[in-house]
Amino acid sequence: MKVFITDPIAHEGIEILKEAGLEVEEKLGLSPEELKDIIGEAHALVIRSNTKVTADLLEHASNLKVVGRAGTGLDNVDIPACNKKGIVVMNTPGGNTNSAAEHTIAMLLALTRHIPQATASMKAGKWEKKKFQGQEVAGKTIGIIGSGRIGGIVSQLAKGLKMKVMAYDPYMNPEMADKLGIELVELDELLSRADYVSVHTPLTEETRGMLNKEMFDKMKPSAMVLNCARGGIVNEADLFDALSSGKLAGAALDVFEKEPTTIENPLFKLNNFICTPHLGASTREAQENVAVAVARQIADYLTKGEVRNAVNVPSVSAETMKVLGPVLNLADKMGAFVAHLVTGPLKRVEISYQGDLAEIDTAPVTISVLKSLLAPVLREDVNFVNAPVVAKDRGIKVVESKSDTCENFNNLMEIKVVSGEDENSLAGTIFGKTEPRLVRINNFTLEAVPEGHMLLIYNEDRPGVIGRIGTTLGESGINIARMQVGQDPGHNRNVILLTIDESAPSEVLERLKQQDGVSNVISVEL
Repeated sequence: MKVFITDPIAHEGIEILKEAGLEVEEKLGLSPEELKDIIGEAHALVIRSNTKVTADLLEHASNLKVVGRAGTGLDNVDIPACNKKGIVVMNTPGGNTNSAAEHTIAMLLALTRHIPQATASMKAGKWEKKKFQGQEVAGKTIGIIGSGRIGGIVSQLAKGLKMKVMAYDPYMNPEMADKLGIELVELDELLSRADYVSVHTPLTEETRGMLNKEMFDKMKPSAMVLNCARGGIVNEADLFDALSSGKLAGAALDVFEKEPTTIENPLFKLNNFICTPHLGASTREAQENVAVAVARQIADYLTKGEVRNAVNVPSVSAETMKVLGPVLNLADKMGAFVAHLVTGPLKRVEISYQGDLAEIDTAPVTISVLKSLLAPVLREDVNFVNAPVVAKDRGIKVVESKSDTCENFNNLMEIKVVSGEDENSLAGTIFGKTEPRLVRINNFTLEAVPEGHMLLIYNEDRPGVIGRIGTTLGESGINIARMQVGQDPGHNRNVILLTIDESAPSEVLERLKQQDGVSNVISVEL
């Protein structure tokens, strides 16, 4: 089988692929059109951050079985398109975590002590000692946005420098934050108090342009901004205005909205701005780690059918996958559904397997539940690889139980989630051999297909309310495909689960909430 390597990786990884009997071709620096012309020959594709694996490219990838990212971030891979084509997507989590965290601290110190500017001055034959006076970081406060694995290491390194650490993470367990010595605060408080603001979140639609003029205006004029996570999280035009006007004291970027960026970037003209060309993971140790890891994963998958560190399928054998497939699908849907009910920091996740499900290996099923539950709640990169680690790092207790007996069904999976002061539960089953069904939401029993655009509506149990809900949706041009209605025992209210033909816009949700008798409306996207 043929492996294309389209971004540079360490030599050790290439040798592992060759020793496995695979044909390896390095295709570096290709344009999207050039790669499209030849991708049909490849059975595996090894990339880093430069190659864009788009739906258009995949239409020409007739033989492609696996995409391997020598690194963690996968915002350059269209994972839903890979899913449709049955292409496994792998990454190498943890291989460059230390390097990225260390680079953040290096940038913080270089920015604070004007090291790049002082170096350039000396190389120009000058000795400007007074001009480049800096400040100590000891005693200063760093505000971390996103306290995942890299953000967590940054916080510990900062504490080693005797800095005060606070973090904005609405779903971090307060007990875990106390244990790590991190002060959890709201975003506005972090912005107003921090001497340094360092962002460590993935690039999503929610985080794109998150640090912008509105945020910079809330920060102290002496504050400094760092982004060694993903380009696009910081609005560069707004950053330029803040730095040039004196609203911010300085900024350091390792990543940019467009890469490679060019000298035309106006930020380069500013003396209070420093940068590096996406070097966060560029250490010898990190590059060797990720190259060796991705090479071994791809070699084992192509030659033995073993799956490891895949973000779109669990790490199980092909034979096991045939048995677990329908159950994993149910687990994925249930985890995603119950995530919409979470209202505060996750404390505990209980997963119960009953009847026939008690006889299978439930470890990958539990991971599937965690992945689908944690990703939308924590708004960070959670996948089949790191879901258990993310849960553990955040102090979320995960409990499994099994029972051979099951009332009313041959098999039943129940998920109970404790978050903040609330507790929510969801139960589901497999009808026949492959059909997933939801059969209970908290105390509300039903039979619903977990797919598509859904609305969960709580309303008073009295005449006319359901009619007004239907009228509101009809007036908005939204068709109801399926409806489940039942009483919530003990609460004198109905629970309605609607499947609609398209996602309901926010203004429609607000109209529904304002209807007489409606107490809550939750949009659920599966």
